[in-house]
Amino acid sequence: MEQFSKTLKGIKDRGAAQLFIDGEWRKSSGSNELTVVTPHNEETVLTYFEPTIADVDIAVAAARKAFDTGPWPRMSPPERGVYLKKVSDILMARMPELAEAWTGQVGAVIGFTSKASYQVPGLFKFYGELIDTYPFIEERIGSMGGNKVRVVQEPVGVVAAITPWNAPLVLLVYKVAAALAAGCTMVCKPSPETPIDAHILAEAIAEAGIPAGVFNMLPAGREVGDHLVRHPGIDKISFTGSTAAGKHIAAVATDRLARVSLELGGKSAAMILEDADMDHVLKSLVPYSMPITGQVCFSLTRVLVPKSRKDEIIQAYTGAVSKVKVGDPFQADTGMGPLTMQRQLERVQGYIEKGKAEGAKLALGGGRPADLNRGFFVEPTVFTDVDPSMTIFKEEIFGPVVSFVDYDDEKDMIAKANDTIYGLHGAVYTQDPERGFAVAREYRAGSVTINGMMVDIHMPFGGFKQSGLGRDGGLEGLENYLETKAVYMP
Repeated sequence: MEQFSKTLKGIKDRGAAQLFIDGEWRKSSGSNELTVVTPHNEETVLTYFEPTIADVDIAVAAARKAFDTGPWPRMSPPERGVYLKKVSDILMARMPELAEAWTGQVGAVIGFTSKASYQVPGLFKFYGELIDTYPFIEERIGSMGGNKVRVVQEPVGVVAAITPWNAPLVLLVYKVAAALAAGCTMVCKPSPETPIDAHILAEAIAEAGIPAGVFNMLPAGREVGDHLVRHPGIDKISFTGSTAAGKHIAAVATDRLARVSLELGGKSAAMILEDADMDHVLKSLVPYSMPITGQVCFSLTRVLVPKSRKDEIIQAYTGAVSKVKVGDPFQADTGMGPLTMQRQLERVQGYIEKGKAEGAKLALGGGRPADLNRGFFVEPTVFTDVDPSMTIFKEEIFGPVVSFVDYDDEKDMIAKANDTIYGLHGAVYTQDPERGFAVAREYRAGSVTINGMMVDIHMPFGGFKQSGLGRDGGLEGLENYLETKAVYMP
């Protein structure tokens, strides 16, 4: 925790100046005090004052001015790319801080965050390099007399980026790196429970010399967030979070036809075919059915197994999960940390009770680890004999709770996998990759991994159905922040 302590000291040394607006650290104009708590021991590590609606107005005005009259959208894409690559280098040098801030705020184990945090500088580097060659202006020949038409991709404008607490910096940078690459300016609202990594990002952006007003950051709650998405100075809203909140944002955006992209909830299925090799399956299914204590939208929380191998597969999985060490997320040998906050612990406990009440069989866990009397801990929990009518099959729990569902044949498996309002991610396990590809095509989701679990920042990520609109990551992530204009030349 050495780097985390240094990071906290640097933030605390700024005193009440915890908002980054128009290139400066500023004090909130409000008096509502918020706290940041380490979930494994429930200690308060940071207090700050929540920004107000007035602070949002100042931030939007700064971003609006930077877009309407500032240099950022008027730079050539390669010029912007130089700045993005500088940010990447600065963040790469601060990798230990990024990993420890994630672990300290969220409870994700350090073994995971030390690797996954590389996505942060990676995204800035990827988009910084992509815009060196991306065709922002394309010459075409029209059909009316052979005239030339220039099809131009232009930045959408001022972006409101709203992100959740589970992977705070990775999810924010998916938006920031792509939007800045496109030439947009931004007002970012990270979760009030996990603001520390966003402070590091603001420091890196300032150090890289990105012009004032281009990036603004205000960690705040729902009331401030609602004012931000309703603000007439915002051209596009980019949101990652719950489906319920996404529906509200979409409704608000519709009123003035603001552009919107949404990366929402999931209830991803792991489809294990009859020929699957369980030794291979367990290598990815164990860590990715409950990553970050299950607090990940793409967690493989529904495991579909053939009836002919049901007992064998469940026994192998529960045996492997029961060996996962639950405890202090800063310890290198810990496999699962706590949930992030008390309300999340209560939510997960409520779903476990619903599963038992509705007739699912509790095969593993369900309670609190006996040796952990502090922190928001819950045991890895596995239900079997789960029916698609049950709440734990239908709703996103966002905790380490996995449901096993058996199927008769491939048709039954696909029907059960698709029996959900969500469509974010999934996995197919089989020794025949082409058969796996065929199953993936029938499964209604934005991404599917054959024989494993993968999310690549260079590839698009997003959902079908109520898992969202638009894509983050990859080329498609850049195009999220562009408008198309046709200019007819004489």
